[in-house]
Amino acid sequence: MNFNLSEDQTAFAEMASGLFADFCSDDQLRAHDESGAPFMRELWQQAVAAGLHLMIIAEADGGLGLGMTELMAVLEQQGRALALLPLWEQQLAAATLARFGSAPQVVGQAMAGDLPLALSLTTLSESRGASLRLLRSGAGWTLSGIAPAVPLGALARHALLAAEAEGQMRLLLVDLMQDGIQKHEGVSQHHQALADLVFDGLPIAAENILPAAAVDWIEPRAIACLAALQLGVTQEQLRRTVDYVSERQQFGRVIGSFQLVAGQMADGYIATEALRTSLWQLVYRIDAGLGAKPQAWATRALANDTGHSAGHMAQHVHGGIGVDITYPIHRFLFWSRALGQALGGTEHQLAMLGDWLANNDKLGWKYDSDEDSEASSHAPI
Repeated sequence: MNFNLSEDQTAFAEMASGLFADFCSDDQLRAHDESGAPFMRELWQQAVAAGLHLMIIAEADGGLGLGMTELMAVLEQQGRALALLPLWEQQLAAATLARFGSAPQVVGQAMAGDLPLALSLTTLSESRGASLRLLRSGAGWTLSGIAPAVPLGALARHALLAAEAEGQMRLLLVDLMQDGIQKHEGVSQHHQALADLVFDGLPIAAENILPAAAVDWIEPRAIACLAALQLGVTQEQLRRTVDYVSERQQFGRVIGSFQLVAGQMADGYIATEALRTSLWQLVYRIDAGLGAKPQAWATRALANDTGHSAGHMAQHVHGGIGVDITYPIHRFLFWSRALGQALGGTEHQLAMLGDWLANNDKLGWKYDSDEDSEASSHAPI
């Protein structure tokens, strides 16, 4: 069997790679870090012109109608280049609204690429209980709590957020221009603009609450996007580290010839290929319409562990220069840490996977059992 990407999928990856390379040299990344810009606006305009923000939006809704496999190939290149763009967040939020919501104007604005459509799923992975809650209020709802560190939360006109409503997680569309929303701005460790969004009884119309099935649909896709970025970041980080240890000499020998260093490089490569295998299986199942929850949680745990171990190993073998922020290798560690914080850490993912295995007595990835079906019995709100 041929497990390679198709020619069209490879072409998307190569096109994205070339585009990112034009804007993401080490000097350009340093200039962005120092500029204080919320994201790479000029590169975003080029990505919009190329249609990279429309990939997984259905053709009937004006998108390209491609699958998660094509998006994965592009996001891997984005991770390699450290291209700071809301590429997956924007289109995943728009695709979810187009599929489950009733806000065509918001979807249209997102597809135009003028204003970012913010996406925050942090509430799905909070171990101490949801920080955002929806309460019924007459014919509608009210939203209270905090959505922490929402990417581009202070710039976006609308945001798709996750909140707890009557014991289950739901997605809701919020107009961020409404009065009564507090926005506390900040910057992530990889220089993306963030904002804590604070709500205190904000009225939410019932039509802006998506059905519960939307959560099941968006979560594995968000995990696949984050894992694809982590894969790209880690691959380029390891490539640069191999180049470094092949040149840096100590005791009259290149340090890459030392057994310990060579073993660490091999461990990094093995971990990266394991992540790639898990990710490819995940996006295949998503595109094939198969259940993918346990595969998503396993992939997320692998992505977190791979990014963490490879990142710190790369810093370690670089020695003192690895912690010098005028040298570019530190950016990969910052990215891997930022990606690892989204949608919960390894322990959270393994706990979710453990609960699923405890409640299901067959391995759905092998047998495609009923419990691993995409079908959802959630009733609309």
